[in-house]
Amino acid sequence: MRSVEEQTYWTKRYKNQQTGWNIGYPSTPIKEYIDQLTNKEISILIPGAGNAYEAEYLWKKGFKNVTVMDISEIPLMDFQKRNPEFPKSQLLLEDFFQHKTQYDLIFEQTFFCSFIPTDDNRNVYAEQMAKLLKPNKKLVGVWFDIPLTGNMEKRPFGGDKKLYLSYLEPFFETITYERCYNSIPPRMGNELFGIFKKR
Repeated sequence: MRSVEEQTYWTKRYKNQQTGWNIGYPSTPIKEYIDQLTNKEISILIPGAGNAYEAEYLWKKGFKNVTVMDISEIPLMDFQKRNPEFPKSQLLLEDFFQHKTQYDLIFEQTFFCSFIPTDDNRNVYAEQMAKLLKPNKKLVGVWFDIPLTGNMEKRPFGGDKKLYLSYLEPFFETITYERCYNSIPPRMGNELFGIFKKR
């Protein structure tokens, strides 16, 4: 995975406002999961966070140990403008695959579906997610349940439950992984919600 190429690609998408995934608020499946969290001291990472409305929601609910990561500076700058009190040290312009710190919880907001879907990329993703979690901690989030085509420019890329699990199961115990019942209307039937515990 070439981070410079990825950075160029995503920065261009943001500059051209080709951000069809931007709904302007936290996605319902993740928001409702956040709403049942009680320990506000946990360390949380949101990689490939984009506009990071989920991080904004967490912050306003009193979760202060939230780290936002993206490979493009544009969404991080926009996030800082919306949330000037959010610590700059917790906004990381960084390649997820080079990151080292461990966390209690990682939120996946279709980040998996953003990079070119080779076996190598997807295996490295799953392995890196596990490395960034403390023992027995959780990866929680949303994956697109849409056909994986051969079009290498039509991002986000898709997949299905069986395919995703083939990458995740070597590193994670599946707590739940089902079709979202609470997707926003335009995505209803096209999202999977998962909770995974590091093995």
